[in-house]
This record gives sequence, structure tokens and C-alpha cells, in this order.
Amino acid sequence: MVDTRTQTFEEFSARNPDMVRAALRAIDKGNVPKLAGTLNVDKVAEALKKPGQVLESNFPVAGDLEAIVRLIGRPPLLVQNNTVVLEPLEDFPSDTDARIRAAEKWLPSVGRVEFINHDMRWGGTGWVVHRVSDGEAIVVTNRHVAKLVARRAETGAGVFMRSPTGILMGMIVDFNEEAGARAQDSREVHVTKIKYLADDTAADVALIELTIDRGNLKMPAAINLLDRNARDRERIALVGYPAYDTRNDTAAMSRYFRDIYDVKRLAPGYVIKPAVNAVLGHDATTLGGNSGSVLLSLEEDGAIGLHFAGVYGSHNSAVSAPTLQKLLNGRIVVPGSSIVDQISVNEAVSAATSFVGRAGYNPAFLEKGTVVWPRLPEELQAELAIPSDSQPANPHELRYTHFGVLVSAAKKLPVLTAVNIDGSRSVRIKRGKDKWAFDGRIPTTQQMGEPAYADASIDRGHMVRREDPNWSDEGNEAESRQANDDTFHFTNCAPQHSSLNQGKALWQGLENYILDSSRTHGFRACVFTAPVYRENDPQLDAGVKVPLEFWKVVVTLDETGQSLHATAYLLSQGQLIRDLLERRHRAEAVEGFVLGPYRTFQISISDLADATGFDFNGIENYDPLHKARTQDGFESGQPIVVPIYAPDQLIL
Repeated sequence: MVDTRTQTFEEFSARNPDMVRAALRAIDKGNVPKLAGTLNVDKVAEALKKPGQVLESNFPVAGDLEAIVRLIGRPPLLVQNNTVVLEPLEDFPSDTDARIRAAEKWLPSVGRVEFINHDMRWGGTGWVVHRVSDGEAIVVTNRHVAKLVARRAETGAGVFMRSPTGILMGMIVDFNEEAGARAQDSREVHVTKIKYLADDTAADVALIELTIDRGNLKMPAAINLLDRNARDRERIALVGYPAYDTRNDTAAMSRYFRDIYDVKRLAPGYVIKPAVNAVLGHDATTLGGNSGSVLLSLEEDGAIGLHFAGVYGSHNSAVSAPTLQKLLNGRIVVPGSSIVDQISVNEAVSAATSFVGRAGYNPAFLEKGTVVWPRLPEELQAELAIPSDSQPANPHELRYTHFGVLVSAAKKLPVLTAVNIDGSRSVRIKRGKDKWAFDGRIPTTQQMGEPAYADASIDRGHMVRREDPNWSDEGNEAESRQANDDTFHFTNCAPQHSSLNQGKALWQGLENYILDSSRTHGFRACVFTAPVYRENDPQLDAGVKVPLEFWKVVVTLDETGQSLHATAYLLSQGQLIRDLLERRHRAEAVEGFVLGPYRTFQISISDLADATGFDFNGIENYDPLHKARTQDGFESGQPIVVPIYAPDQLIL
């Protein structure tokens, strides 16, 4: 009876005759690598010469034979101190050793992708494909590696998920993890963002952004991407972190890898199928941890692919270098959002000409100090709509009566509002039947209309309160009414879940209480308000994403009337606070932190800036909470956040 394992080796021999002949040459020369366990070399040679015969019980089994052949023909070479530990390469031209030595300069740029707060310690390999600076870079790995801790957002970016216990997961890339490396030799760099996480229908790629937070480290060099497809039978070297894989013949795998796993290795091989439709084939030896490994050409200086799949001892697949380059250049289309674009026939559009004369937000409103618009994070700034009546001072501002709005054309929602309030000249305008309209100065396709609020649980949330801009000189009620009506544009509206109502009473009255306080001077204020947008915000059936948190900053004059006074507030269940704790590696973030009901928090402006990426142009220096950082006993890294249950608890 023929052993089925022998048949498997016979098939292997038929597929790899050159490798088998190379193994025989090595045996004849006495160049048999040391294996885990002991094997009789003569018996091995006899079996290799007659792979189809019935093996005696004391012969090596087929898995052992294949392990020996592959170890001779496709050895997974260890990397130590960024140097390859070379072994005889019988199945390669004589100059291959020198070519491997020339490729060693790229070894420091390959790292192990490790996980934070996940059951698995690590999941694959990644390598630097674009170096931004000494402290920043983009690393490429596989989608299926990143998806262990993240999910794909509509924008094509990746969003870190939370573990079943609610703890935020994350990623680290360690550029060391070599055989014999010490813990103190670690070169770990935190992943700050997943720039691109491919859809399941696209090439198996993820682009992740890294930022070094240790002063003694520098980002490795970016591996050169070749601007061509791989050539048939091109010599290659795969660099990655093969892991113990129970899907394979464990005994043969043990012999082949000598029971050393999870460390950096370089595996030589050949291209066995040039790239077709972004996929190329190679025969370098891989295991599960090689997902995301770099495929280096040994015939030209650079990478020709990204390994993503393989069958042990048979064949492997990789994404081509040209496909990776297209992704880096942003030339591959990311599937778009499902947000509704339809306009109800009953929805009005305010003509662009109807806004003539609107001054918008006035930064010099407080007279004793200028309060300019906060600077937005780069990703939000890039999304801003440009109105048809754009002015150079702030080209993105939609100017209304006593207030202004910045709208994201991508989100179709406001990202920031600014209003001037003059309580001494307030005019009470009775609220009638709400009539919402589009603003004709930007396309209606860049604004959320009525379909966004069709769900009964979703409210239209004014960013600038209806009452705030309703003021004017005595006898000019028309100006106040115009301000009132201006607030009823979809540009000033964001979806709010009805659950926010439980915390909105105090939130909506903050401005009034602050203006009435003896700690502030006069009746004027500048107020900035914004939603906190996240990739994992809940999405309704219509495709509408609902922000879960909102912040506002209130700026007045202090009690002397000679200096600014600024405070910040957050309407939240605690998500932004948890983010700050996690980012600063505070233990509180994982020691039982629980999201509660919606309520109002007072938060230091510097912490708000850190959490949101907004730049408040120095007004944090006028925040009474700013002084707490200079007091004895203040713990560095601790966010200054105060739950507010009643107006008299505000710290002014």
C-alpha cells in the first residue's frame, strides 16, 4: 500500500524538480543544513532519487523529505543584528549571496505588527513604504492583518475597534524582534492612524501611519518601490516574521524552521507567475506571520510586491509594486458614502443673492481682545465647502447675521460655528413653525436635507442656538428676525439622537449663565460650537452618520473688562474623555471606565484641543482651568474635566 504522504512528496517533486536536484547536489557535497531532530543522510538521498517507491518504515516520511528539500532549496534564513545568517543556496546562481548582502540595507525597515488589547500578541508583518520625517512614516501591511483590530470606514480609512470589554484596541510595529534580540533592543513605534483599509473586494492592503514617541528612535528608511511588475523567474527575497502554524505538517515544519518562530527571516525564492491583475506568484517559503511581508527583488534595488497569501510548500501570492504605488498616490478610487443626496420637493433653497450684506462672525466683537476662528485639523480643513460669496479673510465661512458656519462638503454637515452674542441688545423672537432651507451659496449636494432627519429618534440640532444671534440696535427688530431665520438653514444643523435631550437643558443655558456671572464683564460673548465626528459614529438606514458628542467654547471679557476669559464645555457620555485617557496611557481608561448618560462637562481648553485637533490660538491661556496645571499635586497627563450638574458648579 502506497503511503499517501509519499504521494504528496511525489507531487512536490514533480512541481519542483530543480529544487530536488539542488538537494541531491547538496547531499553529494555534504552541504546538508542542520535539522531539528536526526535523519540518516543516505536514506534521505535514496528517497530523493526514488520519490515514487514504497518507503520502508525507517525511511523519512514525505513531510520530512519536503522539509529537507525546501530547507536546502528555499531556506528561511535568520536575521540577526540586521544581517542575514547565510546558508548554502544550491538552487540559486553563485552571486545570490552577494545580492542578499546588498539587500540587507532594507532589513531595518521591516517590522512585526503587534496588537494592543487583543487576545493575539501580534498578527503579521509590515514595512516602511513612505518616510515622512525622522518621526513619521507610512507602513504597508495586509488588510486581513489590520482587520483583526480595526474596521473599514466609508472613507476608506480604518477605525480601531474595541474589545468585548470595551477597551480600545490598537497596533504597534516593532522593527526588531530578531532571533536572540533582548527586550531592551525593542524598536516599537505606535500606529496613530490607519490611513487606508482596503475593501474586501480590493487588493489585500492596509496603509498605517506611525509616529515615534521615543526620542532615541528614528524612523527607518522607506523601501524603494520598483515602478514595474515582477518578471518570470526573477530572484526575490521575502522578509517577514513566519509564525508557528498548526495548519501545516507540524513535524516537517519543526525540522524546517528548527523550532524557531516569530522572528525576522529572509527567505529567497523565484517569481513563478508575473503580476496579472495586481497579483503575482512566488515560491519563497512562508508561514502565517508572513502576511504583509515585503517581496524584494534580488535583481534590482527595491520591492516588487507585498505578500498576502500562500499554501505552505506550494505557492504564494503578492500584491504588485505598481498597485501599491497607485494607492500611495491616491489614484485608486475608494467606494463612496451611501449618504442620501435626494432633495424633497418641499425643501426650500435660499438664493445666494438673499445673503447680500451678511457680515458673519466678527473676531473683534469683544473690543479688548481679538477672538479669531480656531484652526481646524488638516483633514477637516481639506473638506470645507467654498461659498459663492467667499471672501479672502475666511474663504470657507458661510456668513449669516451675527454668526458664521464652516461646512464639510464631504460630511454635508457643519464642522464649526462661531456666533457673537450681545445680551444687552437681545430681542425676543417668538418661535413659529420651523422652516428649514438649503443655503444656495453651496451646492445642495453638500448639505443634509430632510431625509437625514426622517428617523423619529433623530432631532435637528441647532449648532448656533436660535436665540444667540437675535440682537440688534434698538428699534431694528428686522435685523434680529433675520438672524433668527438664518439659524434655520441646514448648514447650521447636525443630527442629534433624542437621547441627548436628557443632558441638553444645562448645555443650552450655559451662555446665559456665563453672561450673568459676576466673574465676567458685560453682556457680550463669542461662542464656538462643533460636533465631534468619528469614523465609528452610528449610521442610520439612510446612510446618515450621527455625531455623539458636541463641544463649545465661550469667550467673554473677565471681571476687570480688560482681558479675555475663556471656558470650554462638552456634551457627552464620556467618549472624548476616555480617548484622552487612552491616548495618554492612563490606567483609568482600562480600569472600569464606563460610558454614562449624556451630561455636560467643563473641560480645559488645552485638553479639548488635544482631543479634537483644533488649535484655539492661545485662548487656553485665559481658561481658569489652565491654572490647575501649575498647582502642587497636579498629575501630568491627567485631563482636567469637571462634571457639571448645575450652573453654579461652573468654574469661572
